[in-house]
Amino acid sequence: MKPRLSSRPLALVAVPLLGLVACGSDVDAPPEVRSDLARDVTPDIGDADLDALVAGNTAFAADLYRQVSVEPGNLFFSPHSISTALAMTYAGAEGTTEAQMADTLHFTLAEPTLHAGFNQLDLELASRAESVPEEGGQTRPFRLRTASSIWGQLGYAFVPAFLDTLAVHYGAGLNVLDFEADPEAAREVINTWVEHQTEDRIVDLLPEGTITTLTRLVLTNAIYFSASWDTPFEVEDTADRPFALAPGEVVDVPTLHQVAELGYGEGARFRAVELPYDGGQVSMVVVVPELLPDEAGDPLALLEAELTGAKLDEIRASLGTAMVTLDLPKFEFDAPLSLKDTLAAMGMPDAFSDAADFSGINGERGLRITDVIHKGFVAIDEEGTEAAAATAVVVGDTSVPEPATVTVDRPFLFFIVDRPTGAVLFVGRVVDPR
Repeated sequence: MKPRLSSRPLALVAVPLLGLVACGSDVDAPPEVRSDLARDVTPDIGDADLDALVAGNTAFAADLYRQVSVEPGNLFFSPHSISTALAMTYAGAEGTTEAQMADTLHFTLAEPTLHAGFNQLDLELASRAESVPEEGGQTRPFRLRTASSIWGQLGYAFVPAFLDTLAVHYGAGLNVLDFEADPEAAREVINTWVEHQTEDRIVDLLPEGTITTLTRLVLTNAIYFSASWDTPFEVEDTADRPFALAPGEVVDVPTLHQVAELGYGEGARFRAVELPYDGGQVSMVVVVPELLPDEAGDPLALLEAELTGAKLDEIRASLGTAMVTLDLPKFEFDAPLSLKDTLAAMGMPDAFSDAADFSGINGERGLRITDVIHKGFVAIDEEGTEAAAATAVVVGDTSVPEPATVTVDRPFLFFIVDRPTGAVLFVGRVVDPR
């Protein structure tokens, strides 16, 4: 059995029925049961361990992208949100289930160091907004926040050490719902929490039917980001410009334009430009696929096929300061994903089967993940970017020195990254900016 945070005897906590309480906003919260341990706001984790966590999360982000990119169309998700929600679930995994999840998610750190690392990363991300001064003229003030929460069945028994881990490292208490009596009402409560955390950008994260009378636990993570470009685009420079949806199919789309000193890089099968946001600690990296000399085929598909954590690192490492003439299409879309089959195919099938061992949650076998649901939203314009995403894990019984021109006139990739840690917060693909 893996080490646990709590040194208390292994005992179960039966969640009682309490009254509804206010949560400090206009959203009513269900009753909450918390560990008696407070969140650790100064986690003891070294730089090497944090780097290892970020490297593993980046590798998982690339693996997941390759899996979901086989579906056509625009794509957007937050690997950070998905990794965080699954890390909370992983806190209750044992045996083969635990090993499969660690391998698939690239969790190389032992517990509780892994959870301390997620805590440190979350605290660092929360500090980004504090480092950006509020200015009266800002059209889009800097916002970057994450939130985690767990939702448990009324009267169900949960292991204290599991609740301790979520409280200490994720700041999450257990919100009590009665899935058995009214799964639809429980679904609406969770969806309302997600909407509140994402400024109403992620609506109906949990579709009808995802919560049933057999649901015992739902673990959620939400991330919201909004910021102005460090160098905004001028509205008068925006114009309709050609964009190739596919060979021989070109449409005109509203396209931003600027000439500015930006990060620029190129390498095998790509050119990239980095656009920092206000404060300089978070940026968007736009990646335009390129064919190799004398190569034929779809440049996007060829780049996607070799997209790994190392490739993402290569793209970032290639960036150097240059004067760039940039044409970038405006876009806005949301993208829902059901990741159950995807994650099972990536190497963690036991978590979704009767073979699952989540006895670290309830002290016995019998729980399995019934779905992992994710939804992302992204929009860019002349002023900046707004992005949001949320993940729910449902658990139930059973440098280039020369000036460059980057014309983004065909399908492209982009990712939003926290520059100090290298954490990939969002990943996207734009096939049709309309």
